[in-house]
Amino acid sequence: MKPIDRRRFISSTAAVAASLSVPRVLTASKTGRKERIFGQGEHQYEFLHDWAQLPEPLSWQTTHNVAVDSQGLIYVIHEGRANQPDHPSIFVFDDQGKMVRSFGKQFQGGGHGIEVRKEGNEEFLYIAAYQQVKSIAKLTLKGETVWERFAPMQSGVYAANEDTDRKQVWGRDRFMPTNFAFLPFDDTHQGDFFLADGYGSFYIHRYDKDGNWKSHFGGPGNQPGQFNTPHGLWIDHRQDSPTLVVTDRANNKIQVLSLEGEHLKTVEGYGLPANLDARGDLMVVPELLGRVTLIDKSMQPLVQLGDDRARVEADKKFAIRRDESQWLDEKFIHPHDACFDADGNIFVAEWVQGGRVSKLRKLT
Repeated sequence: MKPIDRRRFISSTAAVAASLSVPRVLTASKTGRKERIFGQGEHQYEFLHDWAQLPEPLSWQTTHNVAVDSQGLIYVIHEGRANQPDHPSIFVFDDQGKMVRSFGKQFQGGGHGIEVRKEGNEEFLYIAAYQQVKSIAKLTLKGETVWERFAPMQSGVYAANEDTDRKQVWGRDRFMPTNFAFLPFDDTHQGDFFLADGYGSFYIHRYDKDGNWKSHFGGPGNQPGQFNTPHGLWIDHRQDSPTLVVTDRANNKIQVLSLEGEHLKTVEGYGLPANLDARGDLMVVPELLGRVTLIDKSMQPLVQLGDDRARVEADKKFAIRRDESQWLDEKFIHPHDACFDADGNIFVAEWVQGGRVSKLRKLT
């Protein structure tokens, strides 16, 4: 099965994903306030689906990932359309939803992962692009390219010429990177980062701070430490020693690994978990099967938001994804990425044809 054929992919795997046992999401209305409040305890949010507005002639395309910089600017990357090569794939908004700039037309048709990383006193964007682009890149926050890298042929896992061939070919010997996880710039880790080849080889690659390949682990399979679409990953600093957390999407689980790739723990019961982000002791897990889950530092679920899993699973032809009239307020369709800002608000990018990025405004 080709991993990018997500219509067949989701319908064939959704049935095996079990629901997490978490406290039921509560809804309430506060007297004198218009918003409905979702969540419970210290994790309560207001849904703002239409907070970001685009000026003409730009258009929303299939939204993929989202990141926030230290100034509170929000970066949204679209898969984009290869037949619109002059349309930007990255939009940048302020926290009120006003677009401040756009760039990234080189990723049209393949835009996927985006992360902001602070290096010294400067911040950079890291981009993972798949399909016919098949590269990773480091950019300034204004969109200038610092470096670009292609398939790490020295790893020995890729087909001949995969680093130069821009054809959209799928398989376990292809390079289709999805997301990043970053180690700190200290004497031990020296700014290394991990890259998930989530639609290609299913390996996790480790690079040095300059984007030079160092090693890899994982690969396809269903055993601990193996993956079926390792789509997202994050360095978890909530324990005494940092670990690498990987969303093993098509296996409907999360795996916790050492930084050397040794399997430590598996957490079952997700519905196609897509990526991760953390703030303090709280981690957010967007699930393609219509919900966002917040988990604590022991990897236990605390609350689920926007849960519309039953309707999404029943939609075998993906009509909801393509038809905005069927999108419900305060319900998710296909959460593909999520991240926190400094105030604890959560931004959720959904894999929908017309594009949707929701802001979950933290209320408590």
